[in-house]
Amino acid sequence: MSRPVKTIVVVGAGTMGSGIALTAAQCGLRAVQVDVSAAQLDKARGYHTKQFARLVEKQKMTADEAHAAASRLSYGADFAAVTDADCVVEAASENPDVKKKLFRAFAETFAADTLLATNTSSISITDIATAAGARASQVIGMHFFNPVPVMKLVEVIRGLATSDETVARTLDLARAMGKTPVPANDRAGFVSNRVLMPLINEAFYACMEGVATAEDIDQIMVLGCNFPMGPLRLADFIGLDVCHDIMMVLYRELGDAKFFPCPMLRQLVTSGRLGNKTNRGVFEYSR
Repeated sequence: MSRPVKTIVVVGAGTMGSGIALTAAQCGLRAVQVDVSAAQLDKARGYHTKQFARLVEKQKMTADEAHAAASRLSYGADFAAVTDADCVVEAASENPDVKKKLFRAFAETFAADTLLATNTSSISITDIATAAGARASQVIGMHFFNPVPVMKLVEVIRGLATSDETVARTLDLARAMGKTPVPANDRAGFVSNRVLMPLINEAFYACMEGVATAEDIDQIMVLGCNFPMGPLRLADFIGLDVCHDIMMVLYRELGDAKFFPCPMLRQLVTSGRLGNKTNRGVFEYSR
């Protein structure tokens, strides 16, 4: 019988990784935030502190509950130091080579029954699992959504070799973290980004071709289609570089020109205008 997940290691302390670690700690799990960058770890720690304070201020947690959750969070540069991990979630950049390097190390480092999960939003789970060798059956996609503490969905994606036990444990873990897990098959972009990214790309084309201004495109989609956020502002929120990378995965894997990033999007990424995280993307944001 597999042990329940009590300790989760989150590798990558960016927006998604720090959100996953925070959510795990809030839900009673011990969470270890890992990143090779000390500056990124400090940023994640500051984000966690700010979020706990906000939850207390909004009376969604008591001060004691926030203190207890914060005490379940720890930080480090080396995931190999966490010898009692029940699950490791990779939340690094959307790059197959980076992910495969990490999963090769995970397979060599963690105990035989540790879940090996990736937060990839588009890359093949089967492909990533090849790096884990004989442990490919424990590799699974666990795609959280941003902002992780708020969004309820987790897309759960099994690769060709993923075992039924791994799927069952992952579904249980997602529920324990207060999420609603929904299965998707291992195809590029899964369901969410297979549908969302062409929509975002078309919004960029409409803007580039002067069909309407960026503000008006977003307002039409919010008021006319009941979107909570317009597609261009959503792209800024996701990160224009992330949108670009996902579209390139879709384009390479599915071979359809409709997934190739719009020239306007490519130009913004090249110029370093990546959205909210750089305070400038399609729109400008105050610091």
